[in-house]
Amino acid sequence: MAETGTPFDVVVLGGGSGGYATALRAAELGLDVALVEAHKLGGTCLHNGCIPTKALLLAAELADNAREGSAYGVLSQLQGIDMNGVNAYKDGVIAGLYKGLQGLIKSRKITVIEGHGTLVAADTVEVAGQRYTGKNVVLATGSYARSLPGLEIGGRVITSDQALNLDYVPKSAIVLGGGVIGVEFASVWKSFGADVQIIEALPHLVPNEDESLSKALERAFRKRSIGFTLGDRFSGVTQDDSGVHVTLESGKTFDADLLLVAVGRGPRTADLGYEAQGITMDRGFVIVDERLHTGVGNIYAAGDIVPGLQLAHRGFAQGIFVAEQIAGLNPTPIVESGIPRVTYCEPEVASVGLTEAKAKELHGADGVETLEYNLAGNGKSKILGTTGFVKLVRQKDGPVVGVHMVGARVGELIGEGQLIVNWEAYPEDVAALVHAHPTQNEALGEAHLALAGKPLHAHN
Repeated sequence: MAETGTPFDVVVLGGGSGGYATALRAAELGLDVALVEAHKLGGTCLHNGCIPTKALLLAAELADNAREGSAYGVLSQLQGIDMNGVNAYKDGVIAGLYKGLQGLIKSRKITVIEGHGTLVAADTVEVAGQRYTGKNVVLATGSYARSLPGLEIGGRVITSDQALNLDYVPKSAIVLGGGVIGVEFASVWKSFGADVQIIEALPHLVPNEDESLSKALERAFRKRSIGFTLGDRFSGVTQDDSGVHVTLESGKTFDADLLLVAVGRGPRTADLGYEAQGITMDRGFVIVDERLHTGVGNIYAAGDIVPGLQLAHRGFAQGIFVAEQIAGLNPTPIVESGIPRVTYCEPEVASVGLTEAKAKELHGADGVETLEYNLAGNGKSKILGTTGFVKLVRQKDGPVVGVHMVGARVGELIGEGQLIVNWEAYPEDVAALVHAHPTQNEALGEAHLALAGKPLHAHN
């Protein structure tokens, strides 16, 4: 095996959100960095995750706007969806961001090694017969679209990877999984004119969210005529020229053009040499301590392969943390509950901090107060024609520990929400801040006014 010369300070395996953030921050701190990537820099998020799905969701919003224009006195109508045009727009967004990222990596003098890398020693990664050593190694190999045991992907049974590149709008679709990916695709396809049915084994859509958000999303989806079956498990699927035929454990059956398997993402760690180096694994995930160290040599891990929220911005934050840890800056560990979460369907769902149930688990049923402020009292939400609410969870006589929102565009409000939770603000602190009028942002101000005991646009 050919060995490269001087060891790098850091060898990063994977160029997605976690890996490239590690590389950029480490290079900024004066470390010599090698970044190994088998496909394209930017990983899942940029090429077949967050960015392309949000581009489709914007096109879906425009379709709804055109269809509903007359309600606002705008005589528009939806003539149809040109998927080639939608895909060209989506791919243009990706291409621009990809080019920018490549330029950024190049400008920081990071050595990019193209190819499939495996860990062959505690300080060595092998790519195409070439070995690269690093004083520190960071594992950031990301995730893949999972399926269920015995459920073959192929033909009319697809994952989000294929769904993002469809060149037509299905007449009907069944979405297996009511989590973030499932509800986002259901929302897009419904706006594009498809009949959609979601199948979720758990009792609610977006089951990781506060139950009140799940119920509100279910009401909104019913109103949009998006079908869903809850608390019923998938049993099997057959496909033929006419479509897919899905059976549930209860005996219910559904037929459609396509079945989208959206049952979550698995860690991409198989056959990469991790176990052989003594790294502790659990169902494919890499187990780390609070400093993201694996307990083996100077090997760290970041992003979707670390158990927890599989979010691009979490991977990004962890990448920065690992780089600073390696550079000896002793950064503060990331608090998982303080990471904001957004589901970009229509209506949007956004949250940060503890759900009501989790807060009661931690502080006792009597140690928690909640408040819901309805967007009906918010001028900008009225203009947008959206319904929903802001729900606050606080420790009794203490700080706000959770902010949970549902409604059009509420994802844009989560920035203030995460400051409130992470800075452990009291309702009185936020109530004293002036929120611009008319914005949806005022809803956060009003909710805190109400929780501080002085509601203005809400009933006591």
